[in-house]
Amino acid sequence: MTDSSKPESPAPRHSILVVDDALDTLRMLCDALSAEGYAVLAARDAQEALERLEIVIPDGILLDAVMPGMDGFALCRKLKETPHWAHIPVVFMTGLSDTAQILEGFTSGGVDYVVKPLRLPEVLVRLATHVRNAQATRLAREAVDVAGLGTVLLDSRGRLAWRSPQATRWLEAAFGQPDHQAAQAWLHTAHEHAQISVPLPGKGVLVAMHMGQSGISESMLVLNMAPTKAETSVRQPDVPLTPRETEVLSWLAKGKTNRDIAEILGMSHRTVNKHLEHIFEKLGVETRSAATAIAGQLLS
Repeated sequence: MTDSSKPESPAPRHSILVVDDALDTLRMLCDALSAEGYAVLAARDAQEALERLEIVIPDGILLDAVMPGMDGFALCRKLKETPHWAHIPVVFMTGLSDTAQILEGFTSGGVDYVVKPLRLPEVLVRLATHVRNAQATRLAREAVDVAGLGTVLLDSRGRLAWRSPQATRWLEAAFGQPDHQAAQAWLHTAHEHAQISVPLPGKGVLVAMHMGQSGISESMLVLNMAPTKAETSVRQPDVPLTPRETEVLSWLAKGKTNRDIAEILGMSHRTVNKHLEHIFEKLGVETRSAATAIAGQLLS
């Protein structure tokens, strides 16, 4: 008879893929990670790792740097080049004196490394930190996208360092590829000039705004969609100006007096005043300066 009062084992919090060609190391790590509550996937080489990744996308990867066939560095580069795997934090396992391996690990996209022989408490702490940070980054990234914005980070040389999924989609629509040279140049220009825009085929314009420094040697750009000039015309239903009122407003925005407008448009001074009364009412303003400010936005 089973004890119905016995609590069920909690579902694993995160999943980890361990890739190592040494069976003893693989077994040791799998046991330690399972004891910590992780769901563990194991692979003996890069090909097995890719097969596991086609089934489950883990929250983190412990990756041996040196393996037969495709080594850990090549595998990591492949992961970072694949959009749906690129966010996974990769922690390399390497030899204590292999400085070149450590450098290559970071260059290929790894976030950290642990040295062999492995010290399990250190491995678990480092891995937990990177899994937690990656999850926080993912949630923040998705929150930005839910708000209808896209985020881009540029490094100290103006190169694209990170982008949210929404930013990726918009950059692909505008330039074909987010990392395309034209996209990089456009983002660099936005960094230099605070705000610029580029048209999207049939979808308005993509606007990039420089928000300043987001960290050491990093700059943040926020992307958003804006309507085209035609879509922001004062002829929109919410600002139902007549064609004549539009002309009057246009000349008002250029600094012309009522007398000047009357002469330009061939109407009486009294008629200009009457048009302005209607314009002020429709725009919800009371002064010429307020109408001029709105006109600058509507007619830009």
